[in-house]
Amino acid sequence: MISKEMITVPASIEEKWQEIIDLMAKIIGVPSGLIMRINGSNIEVFIASQTQNNPYKPGDREYLPNSGLYCETVINTSDKLIVPNALNDPDWCSNPDVKLNMISYMGFPILLPDNTPFGTICVLDNKENKYSELFSDLVEKFRNIINRDIELLYLNQELGLKNKQLTDIISEIKTLKGLIPICSWCRKVRDDDGFWKSVETYLEEHSAAEFTHGICEECKKKLFDSPIKSNT
Repeated sequence: MISKEMITVPASIEEKWQEIIDLMAKIIGVPSGLIMRINGSNIEVFIASQTQNNPYKPGDREYLPNSGLYCETVINTSDKLIVPNALNDPDWCSNPDVKLNMISYMGFPILLPDNTPFGTICVLDNKENKYSELFSDLVEKFRNIINRDIELLYLNQELGLKNKQLTDIISEIKTLKGLIPICSWCRKVRDDDGFWKSVETYLEEHSAAEFTHGICEECKKKLFDSPIKSNT
């Protein structure tokens, strides 16, 4: 399974997303448009709009759990969030973004195909902003485009991982294909370097096989069911 940290976003997709975020911020008329990405326990700015007075830059990060960030709520609820004016809202007046004078917010979750969170797409303003339904629809449409891009990246990379696993299996089969020299007396196998090893050791070194030991029915009968011979 591919995790959000494993997804590699090509430069061409990054450029496309940058254009989307720049356009989004300009149309809505805000200083900041962002794509945020979860990275372990942190959330970081992945794409930042190249707009005047944007206090955020790519690579900025915050510890996410219990951070009080707008984006934390979006991620935890998997739903959009609009905060027209954090200074007038007791739930948001002390959140970390207020320190940057980002007092209004609108954001949507970005999800992987398995519905786990990748991050958010959001806009922030340094003045009160109620964000019209038109602007909300616009950001949601841009979010959907990014979601589709991530889905394709996710599926392509998962397919690549499965192809690698298949290649490894084929390689193991080829390694075991052909004549294997085995001692007719002790049943050890000779490797390519001329060393004699047990069959278990040889197979574990040349494949993904692991061994557990039991006893077959025939041997069990020989060992435990054979009659005890009397010395008399």
